[in-house]
Amino acid sequence: MKILIMNCGSSSVKFQLIDIEHEEVLAKGIVERIGSSDAIINYQARAKDKLREVREVLNHEDAIEMVTMLLLHPQHGVLKHKDEIDGIGHRVVHGGEEFVASVLITDPVKAAIEKFIQFAPLHNPHNLKGIEACERLLPGVPQVAVFDTAFHHTIPPKAFIYGLPYAFYQKLGIRRYGFHGTSHRYVAAKAAEILGRPAESLKIITCHLGNGASITAVDGGRSVDTSMGFTPLEGLVMGTRCGDIDPALVPYIMERENLSTKQIDAIMNKNSGMLGLTGTSNDMREILAEAGRGGEQHRLAIEIYCYRVRKYIGAYMAALGGVDAVVFTGGIGENAATIREMTLKGMESFGISVDPEKNAGHQTDIGAGTVRILVIPTNEELAIGRDTAEILHRTPRRGGKRRS
Repeated sequence: MKILIMNCGSSSVKFQLIDIEHEEVLAKGIVERIGSSDAIINYQARAKDKLREVREVLNHEDAIEMVTMLLLHPQHGVLKHKDEIDGIGHRVVHGGEEFVASVLITDPVKAAIEKFIQFAPLHNPHNLKGIEACERLLPGVPQVAVFDTAFHHTIPPKAFIYGLPYAFYQKLGIRRYGFHGTSHRYVAAKAAEILGRPAESLKIITCHLGNGASITAVDGGRSVDTSMGFTPLEGLVMGTRCGDIDPALVPYIMERENLSTKQIDAIMNKNSGMLGLTGTSNDMREILAEAGRGGEQHRLAIEIYCYRVRKYIGAYMAALGGVDAVVFTGGIGENAATIREMTLKGMESFGISVDPEKNAGHQTDIGAGTVRILVIPTNEELAIGRDTAEILHRTPRRGGKRRS
């Protein structure tokens, strides 16, 4: 079974074609700068040279049409006909309280995704554009929505209700939803596999650290708390997001700087975090390099970043009543040994410590204490592919037959 994985952002389409039986990536790539005359297409098919093109791509439908043409290309492609695509799995950021698992996309599902644009205006509109473009370009191919929020539906009310008038939850749906759920679910399951123990017996803290970052407390394979909240703005200091702040700062800054709601929202989401703290970059590699050259502001930004992660790990140890493993994933979590070491420094009394050689040597198990410290590359595309295949196996084919 061949599954096409789509991750549609505001100006990009990231994709993979996976042979799900063998969990093998047949082709992958990304179309960036959609809506411009100098869009960039990067494409890599199995055992073939990488392709990079710069050309006009006006919208998501143009981008996805280009993806299908590349997959079918006589020289660079991996398919002979569109019918070889058995299903399409879409990353969808917000499923509200309605979707607690991945689902086959139908008209009511699309209507719900559109409804939840109010909760994820930066993401759901573009996820929906990708779904509708695939409907037009690959008619009849079943599509599955895999929601970032779904893994967190097991968080109990004591953890997801805010200290606001309860009527806001009842009327407006204001609560902690959590994000990065597909990644947290994947690495938590992988951690149980590495530890050789059933997930039901483990208390795990998963740290997804990238430009966007979140931490999840996983008890018995179920999310019980997570750092992102009603939106992906809450929680950790991130690449361009501020994370937790005193909410009274919002009206204070708006009044003093004469800002609109859109302007303050842009500051908190796009101009804060590591970019705001350093004044130069949201790329952790550049920030670490500048700190290494003696940049005091960059060094302070790194300390703030690691301190916030450490605080959440400590909080979730308390929430879980202990921890068996701490998992690092995401671009920073997987690759920045310095960040991992600085984050966990001072936690030795809790059985948490890092072996410097293992940490620097790109090993999976880098702990030196009683709590296992694991570095696990996330694979959200594979998780989406697995969910899509599982749903399609339960869904009748066109003509009434089930998929084998």
